[in-house]
Amino acid sequence: MVLLPRILIFFLISLLVPLPGHFESREASADETPLPLLPGLEEAVEFWKLVFTRHGSSELIFHDAQEPMKIYKVLQVGENDPPRRLIEEEQGKILREYDLGRDEKRVRVQRGIKERFASGLRTSRKYLEQMQRIFLEEGLPTDLAYLPLVESSFDVHARSRAGALGIWQFMPSTGKKFLRISSAVDERRDPVESTRAAARFLKQNYEIFGNWPLAITAYNHGREGILRAITEVGSKDLMEIIRRYQSPSFGFASKSFYAEFLAALEVARRSEEFFPALDYHPPFPLEEIEVKRPVAIAALLKPTDIPRSEFLEWNPALNPNIRDIPTGYRVKVPAEKLELFLAAYQRVVEPSSVRAKALPVREGAVSWTRHRVAPGETLSQIAKNYQLSVEEIQQANGLASAHLIAAGRQLKIPRR
Repeated sequence: MVLLPRILIFFLISLLVPLPGHFESREASADETPLPLLPGLEEAVEFWKLVFTRHGSSELIFHDAQEPMKIYKVLQVGENDPPRRLIEEEQGKILREYDLGRDEKRVRVQRGIKERFASGLRTSRKYLEQMQRIFLEEGLPTDLAYLPLVESSFDVHARSRAGALGIWQFMPSTGKKFLRISSAVDERRDPVESTRAAARFLKQNYEIFGNWPLAITAYNHGREGILRAITEVGSKDLMEIIRRYQSPSFGFASKSFYAEFLAALEVARRSEEFFPALDYHPPFPLEEIEVKRPVAIAALLKPTDIPRSEFLEWNPALNPNIRDIPTGYRVKVPAEKLELFLAAYQRVVEPSSVRAKALPVREGAVSWTRHRVAPGETLSQIAKNYQLSVEEIQQANGLASAHLIAAGRQLKIPRR
């Protein structure tokens, strides 16, 4: 296959992306469009359900790469990776026994991940409600919030060999387009910030490709790779691309990524059936305080009696070795700790303004709440209700006009 020049790739993207002003109709269809089980993917979905729910990490599944539910053998091994020689010997035996010729790629090996998937389900409940709200605010299917079950099993510290990090497994190059990444802060590890980034990224994918099967596959395989596939095959039908597109980089993992996601989604929806004894983590919603100037973590935590380890668990984006929280970082704290942290922040940043018995107006730190715009509601009415100026709400939400505001939109409301 001849690879497309980079300039042609960007030209194709420009043709596929809708013009400004057309996004609203596309967004509406995104909200209505289901995540369909495409004809021909049923077997792949059933295979991944077995991997997620029946086979543990000590089991290797030898299966047909073209017909994944054709399982030739399940081999019991230890937790460590078995020698490559052992796998090749087993593949050779299967090729001979089933008269498959010498094509070793025909017999694929998959380790079971039942324990890891169950752990991901348990942890997902901690963040899921907040994540689904983010997708809802972007006008996207809320079921997309389950994609980290496939990417990372909701492990905020998950890191791939290639350098992808966090529950959404952003590579540094992509992450920097949406998130703050520095020696002090890496928001790829923050489940809230990285979900906001993933929602924007998936929204762009949907705008480019026009359907969720391709948009989700592109999350794994890359936009340019899917554009090459569309150009070569002449279709934006995922099943056509799976059947006809030939590329060394478009292997089993990319071809089955959408099916893997659908399987994870089904198991999550029926989790009590597949994992009846699982002890789920309770929801853990967090409030945000935007730091307006650097503040020492130790000085902030000392008056609160909150262990540093607990604070870092709330804020996994922070480098655990830093002393100061950098300017602009949004500190995450549980709702019940919000006032305590605001008081501690002000005592550190503006000690002269703190009186003995009363906490003054929050000048140095900003926390946020959310407001959904009701039909007919104006920005001036909202500002009056929250005792803010129209300009403050405009600035917090990047609104160029105070008159163009859609019903149903979620606004960030600063609380000082």
